[in-house]
Amino acid sequence: MGKYKRIFTIVIDSLGVGALPDAADYGDAGTDTLGHIAQSRETFAIPNLQKMGMANLHPLKQVGAVEHPMGYYAYLSEASTGKDTMTGHWEMMGLHITKPFKTFTENGFPKELLDELSRRTGRVIIGNKSASGTEILDELAEEEIATGHMIVYTSADSVLQICGNEETFGLEELYRCCEIAREITMKDEWKVGRVIARPYVGKKKGAFKRTSNRHDYALKPFGQTALNALKDAGFDVISVGKIFDIFDGEGLTESNKSKSSVHGMEQAIEIAGREFEGLCYINLVDFDALWGHRRNVEGYAQELEKFDEKLGTLLELLGEDDLLIITADHGNDPTHTGTDHTREKVPFLAYSPSMSGSGKLEDADTFAVIGATIADNFGVEMPEGTIGNSILDKLK
Repeated sequence: MGKYKRIFTIVIDSLGVGALPDAADYGDAGTDTLGHIAQSRETFAIPNLQKMGMANLHPLKQVGAVEHPMGYYAYLSEASTGKDTMTGHWEMMGLHITKPFKTFTENGFPKELLDELSRRTGRVIIGNKSASGTEILDELAEEEIATGHMIVYTSADSVLQICGNEETFGLEELYRCCEIAREITMKDEWKVGRVIARPYVGKKKGAFKRTSNRHDYALKPFGQTALNALKDAGFDVISVGKIFDIFDGEGLTESNKSKSSVHGMEQAIEIAGREFEGLCYINLVDFDALWGHRRNVEGYAQELEKFDEKLGTLLELLGEDDLLIITADHGNDPTHTGTDHTREKVPFLAYSPSMSGSGKLEDADTFAVIGATIADNFGVEMPEGTIGNSILDKLK
């Protein structure tokens, strides 16, 4: 067994902690997701993150640094090009992405792509813009139901999404159209990270509701990651939330879908009550999807407070041979312009009840220290071509 028997890695999706040096190249100069959220509140209660050293790492209005933090902390910078979910997570587990995934946020998809999709599916396409899932349904679902046209839209992420009414369009037909879209978008100039089937029910504006039959057609990671290395060596690799979609199931031994970020933490707490040896990898997407993209500062702040409460419960369940890592995959500053992710540093917080030391670690120039450290702990070789150096020996 390694130094730790179980490692819990929680990704607070989009919790950036300050602009990266190249942020201006992405239109993100001056961004600071966590800092700007803290500034917006008269009170901001995140006592467990505070105990772990979050305010020691990143000074926050209303949240003081603590004299004796529980664990270690540092800033991690993104080595890869881009600022999306897949890039951040893939890098965390050892992949260096030099070609960002395509986004079509500004102008929608090119005519050539849509013409081919229309020809091969036999459907007239409507939508073709960046929108939230609820907005696009209110705007176009009645037309889709009446005509059989197909709603295609995108977001600030690298995605092509297709809506289909389960009763009139049909689930199988929706999945068929998405499979065609995935094939078309394998071309380099159109290569999106995910094609997403977005089924819904309801007949009238205001009554449309997305169902749980969503299906993601993701790109597989272009190389082996720390997750593959752990699985191949016989360790448990348990995912919670969007991790399955992000890695297209690669390197996982168990997957758990979450209904919300609070539910994701409840699942993590349940898993912490079990015996396993390996990694539990958790993505909490609501911070990004519900609050960051929608530029809802107060919603984001409240979600962080809810998370912190559940974090308190998880901390109590950790044993001497458990390690908890808290991080993020990119920023999404809700005070910034537009609705896109922001190019930011992310926090690295690490704690185990067996630690005798604590404090600031050297900042790292890649998120991949996380995967390298996890692999090192379990005595597993990182796959060829991966990046990142372990900092396991610093966690004393």
